Amino acid sequence: MSESTPRTPSADAPDGEVLSVPGPGVLDESEIGRFIAWLAAERGLTFSDYDGLWQWSVTDLEGFWSAVWEFFDVRPHTEPTATLGRRSMPDTEWFPGSTLNYAEHALRRIGADGTEHDDSDVAVVAHSQTREPVELTFGELREQVGRARAGLLRLGVRKGDRVVAYLPNIPETLVAFLATASIGAIWAACAPEFGPRSVVDRFAQLEPKVLLTVAGYRFGEKDVDRRAEVAEIAAQLPTVQHVVHVPYGANELPDTLGWGELLAEPGAAVFEPVPFDHPLFVLFSSGTTGIPKAIVHRHGGILLEHLKNNALSWDLKPGDRMLWFSTTAWMLWNTLVSSLLVRASIVMIDGNPVHPDLRAQWRIAEETGATLMGVSPGYLMACRKAGVRPAEEFDLSRLRQLGAAGSPLAAEGFRWVAEQFGDQVLLNVGCGGTDVCTGILQGSPLQTVRAGEISGPCLGVAAYAFDSKGERVVGELGELVITEPMPSMPVGFWGDTDGARYRAAYFEEFPGVWRHGDWVRFAEEGHCVVAGRSDATLNRGGVRLGTAEFYAVVEDLPEIEDSLVVHIEDPEGGNGELLLFVSGPAELDDALRKKIAVALRTALSPRHVPDVVARVPLIPRNRTGKKLEVPVKRILLGSTPESVASKDVLADPRSLDSFVAYAAERAATAANATGSTAGSAS
Repeated sequence: MSESTPRTPSADAPDGEVLSVPGPGVLDESEIGRFIAWLAAERGLTFSDYDGLWQWSVTDLEGFWSAVWEFFDVRPHTEPTATLGRRSMPDTEWFPGSTLNYAEHALRRIGADGTEHDDSDVAVVAHSQTREPVELTFGELREQVGRARAGLLRLGVRKGDRVVAYLPNIPETLVAFLATASIGAIWAACAPEFGPRSVVDRFAQLEPKVLLTVAGYRFGEKDVDRRAEVAEIAAQLPTVQHVVHVPYGANELPDTLGWGELLAEPGAAVFEPVPFDHPLFVLFSSGTTGIPKAIVHRHGGILLEHLKNNALSWDLKPGDRMLWFSTTAWMLWNTLVSSLLVRASIVMIDGNPVHPDLRAQWRIAEETGATLMGVSPGYLMACRKAGVRPAEEFDLSRLRQLGAAGSPLAAEGFRWVAEQFGDQVLLNVGCGGTDVCTGILQGSPLQTVRAGEISGPCLGVAAYAFDSKGERVVGELGELVITEPMPSMPVGFWGDTDGARYRAAYFEEFPGVWRHGDWVRFAEEGHCVVAGRSDATLNRGGVRLGTAEFYAVVEDLPEIEDSLVVHIEDPEGGNGELLLFVSGPAELDDALRKKIAVALRTALSPRHVPDVVARVPLIPRNRTGKKLEVPVKRILLGSTPESVASKDVLADPRSLDSFVAYAAERAATAANATGSTAGSAS
């Protein structure tokens, strides 16, 4: 919202009470208001509020998504024969017969509003702890993409080939991604803080032809050398024919092609027409068993969904600027990049987001003139506790919307934002995922904000809560489901030729309905609260971590026979508590705890280091051998063992006993405020 459209905040509201409502000028000033006006003029459809617009968007799928296509002036090379071919999930067919290219729409001079724009408009502002700030105009970005495209073609990259990046959130990464997409090749990225095992587990699935990488970077005051890791990764990717070194920091990377060499020759920014379903990029979501799932997203689906999300929910338009700290491995990086689709510019941040202090992100928002700033709920709560007053301390007069995603935000966080910004800023708390690469539940300028709650389902997302019988529930916790298809639902998983893994991941429990894996409670009016994960995937500070990755590292240690990891969420949106239980003959002493921590930090990342390591005599499994992470987590949260798992399904009926004892010990410790949870659960 702009300053001329007050939202009537109430900073002392209890949980669930209205904090602000849309002001009287919202329909005239917002992109969602412009969309509603267009629907009235072009389609004869009138909507007076968000609820009516949402209901139409999830019942008339052809009408809504064709309207998104037309409103944002999507320009295909080949026109579609229909909006929707097959409707049933998971085999939905969108815009059959069409060909287009995502990168072409990100770099075109004619914006999504139909207006021709100047190439001198700033597209990218990059802030880093490794080098001085970098700025690129749309014209400079297009030129570099053309050069990178020509360089990739010289390396033999063609439509359908895979290009992977071990790169931070810097302009070169953006250039390489758009160049890859322009060819019709397929992109995937891992952040350079990932250890070799994590990277190879992901990239090896794709059999890439080209690897782009840095040799190191700076994180706060620390210089991080990644040359050994790059060598190990490259050695384990036998299909890689070329390694391209992006200079970043002081380290050189011998026997590689330099970024300057890749971009040495000019080339036109030409765009290969590809079918709507052609893979654009692969995102990796760590599951509970096996290697991370390689989720394949399509050109057309991401184009349409991100046009809709970034404009109608985030209210981005030409001249706006989006800042949202993200690594290249998170789906929010892809969504950040897509702000270019609506001719908004982006701020790329690399390094420690709280260096040199907690105010760093607010400072960058002031320097760059951000109109949309995205942060983690944990960051907002930390600023609140530290007494930061962003609206007073910094010139954030351009800021209209503050996004928060990755984990739940406590009601106190909502109230703090209202206290700081008043009617200037819309707080938009969302819940989405790598799986659909967008928001599922979110706000918009047309929705009410309530303390501690998400405003409701996004346009085009038929999100509800189901009980175990597959029936819709309101006012109680249930599984978050999506009952109608979305264009950004993935093509499938890479290598899953018959679609069996894809169906098992999302459609096994409720056939024909997408089960997302979150617990959610909806009010009758549509606003909702997400209570955390309903499966065993971990969510630490908004970053999902797969249990299988933990086990591969921990159980490779000779002292460990078996292990189980669970995450207890922080109700205030922080990192929560990561607990690792191990079994084996070795004594669990400080030396072994340190060895486990070093192994996880080195092979995976610092986020994987547990807060507590405890010994148990036996790791619980069911009769098919599956570890029972979710039952253990529920026991630690206070459930009885009988309510979380029948003894009939346990391989050993005694296997949960030690966790019941450990949970009682934790509860007693908390009650006595002794402040210590370390020790043994045996």
